[in-house]
Amino acid sequence: MTHRGVIFDLGGVVLDSPLHAIARYERDAGLPAGFINRTVVDTGPAGAWARLERGELVLEAFFAAFEAECAARGGAVSAGAMLERIGQAAAPRPAMLEALARIRARGLRTAALTNNWSGEGDGTDRLRPHFHVFVESSVLGLRKPDPRIYEHTCRELGLSPAELVFLDDIGRNLKPARALGMHTIKVEDPGEALAELEALLGFALGEVPR
Repeated sequence: MTHRGVIFDLGGVVLDSPLHAIARYERDAGLPAGFINRTVVDTGPAGAWARLERGELVLEAFFAAFEAECAARGGAVSAGAMLERIGQAAAPRPAMLEALARIRARGLRTAALTNNWSGEGDGTDRLRPHFHVFVESSVLGLRKPDPRIYEHTCRELGLSPAELVFLDDIGRNLKPARALGMHTIKVEDPGEALAELEALLGFALGEVPR
């Protein structure tokens, strides 16, 4: 089937990776590598991070709850300082913006599908003009990898999963999309991901970094 649309995660795909900012914060705070991510995964859907990204917590409530979760695991975390680091690192990747422009120029639909939080500092709002559809976990009340957020994005685009390509930098967020029938690309190196997307779509996406 011909692909008629592309869905992009934001942080780590269109924007520089928040994972790098978190890793730098962990080093500077004397935390074990991967401590933040393990806390997020271990606390699951009921954890403070998941609740923030579903729009169920305001930032101040998140700070207290997440810091308590980290403390219970033996780590002293300033959640406010960590989110500030993430916001400062959220620079758009020019090659991705060029690819988006070329995809739209060819008549394909584009969507952003992001786990984010309400308020300032996540670096995503300025990207709205690049997408036909902009799906935010904090607005919808669902977050990846809940299958319902992918189904919602398909409906908003007016396309079936089989007509879509989805790019994300986190493997567990790709699995539900793949199960629905989307072609998925894991973004580890942005240049390699764009080269894979270019080959899949069959037209040039600009100066793809090699």
